[in-house]
Amino acid sequence: MAKAKVIFFCQECGYESPKWMGKCPACHQWNTLVEEKVSKKSERHEVGSNQTRKRKKPQSLKEVSSKEESRVTTNMEELNRVLGGGIVPGSLVLIGGDPGIGKSTLLLQLSSQVANLNMNVLYISGEESEKQTKLRAERLEVSENDLFIMAETNLEYVIDAIDEMNPSFVVIDSIQTVYHDAVTSAPGSVSQVRECTSALMKVAKSKGIPIFIVGHVTKEGAIAGPRLLEHMVDTVLYFEGERHHTFRILRSVKNRFGSTHEMGIFEMKEEGLVEVNNPSEIFLEERSQGVAGSTVVASLEGTRPMLVEIQALISPTQFGHSRRMATGLDHNRVPLLMAVLEKRAGLLLQNQDAYVKVAGGVKLDEPAIDLAVAISVASSFRDHPTRPDDVFIGEVGLTGEVRRVARIEQRVQEASKLGFKRIILPRKNLGSFTAPDGVELVGVDSVQEALKEGLGE
Repeated sequence: MAKAKVIFFCQECGYESPKWMGKCPACHQWNTLVEEKVSKKSERHEVGSNQTRKRKKPQSLKEVSSKEESRVTTNMEELNRVLGGGIVPGSLVLIGGDPGIGKSTLLLQLSSQVANLNMNVLYISGEESEKQTKLRAERLEVSENDLFIMAETNLEYVIDAIDEMNPSFVVIDSIQTVYHDAVTSAPGSVSQVRECTSALMKVAKSKGIPIFIVGHVTKEGAIAGPRLLEHMVDTVLYFEGERHHTFRILRSVKNRFGSTHEMGIFEMKEEGLVEVNNPSEIFLEERSQGVAGSTVVASLEGTRPMLVEIQALISPTQFGHSRRMATGLDHNRVPLLMAVLEKRAGLLLQNQDAYVKVAGGVKLDEPAIDLAVAISVASSFRDHPTRPDDVFIGEVGLTGEVRRVARIEQRVQEASKLGFKRIILPRKNLGSFTAPDGVELVGVDSVQEALKEGLGE
């Protein structure tokens, strides 16, 4: 048997190098190359290579059928929204999240619902035995009809089971525990993850079976293993949330069959994950009214409008350099907006510490929250609360102008549904729709006008 060769792989992009380097020449990341032993290509064989291959010929684009395949719609509306309307046959979906966040619970509940549609489901666990999976299934009270479980980590045995059973839905929990005998490196390494994912992708595409795979995450919150893993799959979902809070957020960061940045809200209970149909009401139920530094913004996550509270605390600095901290939004956005307030609105903030937070553990990343953050900072600095029935929407430019935002009508409808009476928004957005009954729309062109309307000064 030939001697295994040592190759260094980049954990971020999968770049191969015969020697170790401190900086990856492909993705320019530091200390990402790891040593692995791999067999020569002549000794390695591809999973599923014993199957007969049919040579394909190029087709004209007009000859290709464009008929849309029917999706598998589950009873979990939040998951359907994140996936773009349901599960697409033949898709490969990667779901990642922190340990203990509820990935296995979500997929076991999903498997039960798919099995209730008279579809065979194969749940493969590489981290739990069949008895452990059975105990979790009993706790969640999932249906046992047409739901098959298997504790296996050898990829060849997994694919053999798929060939014999021909299921309609497959779950792999997790991809870091699966290994292939032809690859000499340890399970979870760059080579193993890449080869196993490639083999599962071929199975999904050739048989038309949707496959969900669980991926571990690093301490930075990214999917562990090569960055190439996220490029290989069709959909990448992140399951987020704090362990000490009951709410969980399922976010789509890549989706070939739907819009990205869609978000689904779940609540962890004794019986498992329960959908939250009205997240705006949940996020605002503990809001303190009449307190300086608190504003409400109508944000848009994918296609869903959502009302969230933004809190700011401005206090005199005790050191020579003031601090700027942000939770739930880009930390670079806070000093930028504070500079605009100082230059355009005359607020002396250079000797003030600023702490800005999005209440409820939500992460917002869109320009439309700029105005709410600026008003919240000014409200805390002047110790003057905003009206409890006000909502602020708008992007703030460096010259102090308030710019137009997209899908303003959906945002206004969501605010009206929760009982807000006045919405301060860019003047450019006025006239494009009719305001709901009982809602006053106040258009502003600059931060100065917004401060005058929002704080009454």
